[in-house]
Amino acid sequence: MQSVLRRLLGYEKTVIEEVEFDRGVLVVWARPAKRQAARCGVCGRRSPGYDQGGGVREWRALDFASTRVVIRAAAVRVRCREHGVVARRVPWARHGARHTTGFEDQVGWLATELSKTAVVELMRVSWRTVGAICERVLADGIARRPDRLDGLGRIGVDEISYRKGQRYVTVVVDHDTGRLVWAAPGRDAATLDRFFGDLGPKRCWQITHVSADMGSWYHQSIRRHLAHTVVCIDSFHVVKLATEALDAVRREV
Repeated sequence: MQSVLRRLLGYEKTVIEEVEFDRGVLVVWARPAKRQAARCGVCGRRSPGYDQGGGVREWRALDFASTRVVIRAAAVRVRCREHGVVARRVPWARHGARHTTGFEDQVGWLATELSKTAVVELMRVSWRTVGAICERVLADGIARRPDRLDGLGRIGVDEISYRKGQRYVTVVVDHDTGRLVWAAPGRDAATLDRFFGDLGPKRCWQITHVSADMGSWYHQSIRRHLAHTVVCIDSFHVVKLATEALDAVRREV
């Protein structure tokens, strides 16, 4: 039974102690396997136990069909020589999270593919919770690949608006992988200069192509840092200019 539950939940290095139904919720009582039982929740280093934490912690897991699933475990704390007294690491969740890793990864992916309303209704969480989950998933991804700016050859630069009013974020994507590699608030040459500053002169010389729209501020920064690079205007603005020129000729005729 334990092996079946571990496979269904997707958690290794976990001991299933008991399973019960509590008011329609499937409750899985679990604990880390022996070798994982006394590790710092922040860095994962083996650490001496401190106390039982004074209670039980609970994590929301992915549903089984329409049935909600939660994992419960003793709130054990350890004393890490670097991070002090912290909750111990558990194999099924990130440090400080109230949802399992599988649940958070699912929410993070859905947030990139579906509307806000769809994610909230499907996962049965608030939009504020979705935002907090996305921050943890992103931080985890960055930790696994600390330098996303290495190996860039062809990039795209654009801006997106958020909230109400003229609030913008400048974004840079890697055309070869399709991944977002850099973003910062603002929409001016100084904002893009920050990206090239993070990239550094050596890696700037490795950029062969850059795509952007026809905003003059983009090209001011690009000319300063990527004078050797092929600059491509995105097709949307090329078609828009051609259509406007055609309309002008039509009106003259």
